[in-house]
Amino acid sequence: MDLHLNTKEKKPILYRIGISLIIFSFLIWAIPVIVPFMSLDSSRKVVVVTSSLILAEIIFWIGVAIVGKEVAMKFRGYFNPRKWRKGIKERVNQGDSRNDDKE
Repeated sequence: MDLHLNTKEKKPILYRIGISLIIFSFLIWAIPVIVPFMSLDSSRKVVVVTSSLILAEIIFWIGVAIVGKEVAMKFRGYFNPRKWRKGIKERVNQGDSRNDDKE
């Protein structure tokens, strides 16, 4: 029997910083969606969108360097819309066993 399943392991501060950077990089990706509705001239909008995308990628890869490739790809997979559809189809095909447990 594995005793580590019941104990909550505290992650190192560097790991938490890396995860925070990865999550923050996904939040920066929302900037290009908001910028077209701002009252800026076109050239500034282009600069803001481009720099936010570059900044988001830089922050993401710094987070990857801190936490490791496996963890970062897992987080990136959560935000992949293609996998959202697969998850929904699998739950529908399996009868969504979460609802069966409630009865």
